[in-house]
Amino acid sequence: MKSLLCLCLLLAVLCAITHCHHEDICHEATNTNLHDGTENLLTHNCEKKGSNYADFVFRFYKQAVSKEADKNVFFSPMSISTAFAVLAVGAKSTTLSQIFEGLGFDNLTETRIHDIHESFHKILAVLNCTDVNITLNIGNALFTAIGYEPQETFLQNTRQFYDADFFSNDFHKPEEAKKQINKYIEEKTKGKIPELISHLDSRTILVLVNYIYFKAAWKKSFDPLHTHEDVFFVNTNTSVRVNMMRRDSIYESYYDDDLSCEVIELPYQGTARALFILPDDGKMKQVEDALSKETVCKWENKLESRMLDLQLPKLSISASYDVKNLFIEMGITELFSSNADLSGISGSRDLQVSEAIHKALLEVDEAGTEAAGATAIIINRAHHPVTIKFNRPFLILIYDKETSTTLFMGKIVDPTKK
Repeated sequence: MKSLLCLCLLLAVLCAITHCHHEDICHEATNTNLHDGTENLLTHNCEKKGSNYADFVFRFYKQAVSKEADKNVFFSPMSISTAFAVLAVGAKSTTLSQIFEGLGFDNLTETRIHDIHESFHKILAVLNCTDVNITLNIGNALFTAIGYEPQETFLQNTRQFYDADFFSNDFHKPEEAKKQINKYIEEKTKGKIPELISHLDSRTILVLVNYIYFKAAWKKSFDPLHTHEDVFFVNTNTSVRVNMMRRDSIYESYYDDDLSCEVIELPYQGTARALFILPDDGKMKQVEDALSKETVCKWENKLESRMLDLQLPKLSISASYDVKNLFIEMGITELFSSNADLSGISGSRDLQVSEAIHKALLEVDEAGTEAAGATAIIINRAHHPVTIKFNRPFLILIYDKETSTTLFMGKIVDPTKK
């Protein structure tokens, strides 16, 4: 698991003036191995102490779950952070500091800010150049009011670092503008998120969107013939019937005695992994409170091969979040007030964020996972498999192993709820 901590397959050189073509970026991403000591600020480094970007994932999760303790939670920290990093290109002063500090970046100098954008640029390039075994697309777009022209520096930097698409919208026809934006997102997420925005008004100047789509097959699929109806205990008083998948195999797993939870890693074909965390009865809050970069690093380092009878429910869930309110409670406030300094976009302090929304969807079945928001005969001593049945609330993290970035995170309380 120590390879998880290494940053590899990143771009060696940023495109200097114009953004590289997708094919050129992928050529560099797959043929360059950076072991030159360059730090990517988005990857979680288990050797580095203190708060950093990796902790944003868990802080946002805890904020979201505090509002919906008994509901399914699922979001893409990669999508949310990228969208606000794009916005930060046009932010200045305290507004800029609050955005990046809220995302876990500190010591904000001009060089540091450039390094943050460069880190996003590299990670996005690598994630968009996954091998044929995984479909992983992430991108950004800016929809501006007709006749409104953002600052040239803002446009150049969003192209250079975030490869953003640009469109003009007639926000005086809000229904048509809304349809155009939602259609764009629906197409980019393969129909999984058909309506990101519910309303717009004629005062809108700019809409910034990010999308992420992930589809991957399990390295070892579950046999549909072994899927059976079973009971899932939502809580001590409520149970539901679910389709439970089942597979006997060797898994990388670890039982955390301190937190009373089982941790199992399921690899997809390619570089992505899913980490399933099953707390013992009554221990969910204890595990949630302990969620941090350090906890996940401990789990990763403790994983070892075990023969398991794994039982996991098929599920299809979706979730929506008012990111504005969650961010305000996390201390990112100025961005949403009249004191916001987004003069890097407009040239003057006349813009503020009125709304920020996030939606995500997760589908898990025998073949693999789709989310929006990828013969040897060895005779050994026989091992009787330990049965681990995910028949009560559990957590899931989907991450890319090569870049050590968390793509999605969630809690499954009731797999039958859409």
